[in-house]
Amino acid sequence: MAQLHEMPVIIRDMSDTEVLEVAIIENIQRADLNAIEEAASFRQLMDRFGHTQEKLAEALNKSRSHIANLLRLLSLPDSVQDMVKDGKLSAGHARALITAPNAAQLARRVSEKGLSVRDTEDMVRKLSQDGGEKPRKASRSAAKDADTKALEADLGAHLKMRVQISHGGADGGQLTITYRDLDQLDQLCQLLGGNR
Repeated sequence: MAQLHEMPVIIRDMSDTEVLEVAIIENIQRADLNAIEEAASFRQLMDRFGHTQEKLAEALNKSRSHIANLLRLLSLPDSVQDMVKDGKLSAGHARALITAPNAAQLARRVSEKGLSVRDTEDMVRKLSQDGGEKPRKASRSAAKDADTKALEADLGAHLKMRVQISHGGADGGQLTITYRDLDQLDQLCQLLGGNR
């Protein structure tokens, strides 16, 4: 049909397990998967083949934090996951609801009122502050939005060290990198100095 008589190909001998793994990876890379289907595929690869988030990120050319954020969606109630599958909620809305104790009820409210992701995050944060036993601690952890957490995870995965970011408003903020030993400190200094 293509009027081609020769084409370059790579032939690989694969076991049934490897063929299944490649099929799942190709399925994940389809553009029409929703966030829940993508997360379920990640979970399947991890459970069946023992992949870590880092290995998956490398194989799929995605950040580790992207993988981690999608996998967290699977902890939501089935009714909320169904709303994401049906397009009634975005992955961003769903991520904001992960820490909410009454996620299903809040998801319906978000959908009915057409709230933005930011509005959803604010609503969950306010509910956490009002209902928590230790409001000060809840406020501090809730103030860290999904983007900041993803940035912490990306930097942490890149540096292989624990990274914390705290925004100080108009005065700027702090980036804290925790190293394990002097070798890691030396490695960090080389990275920051541009000597790889």
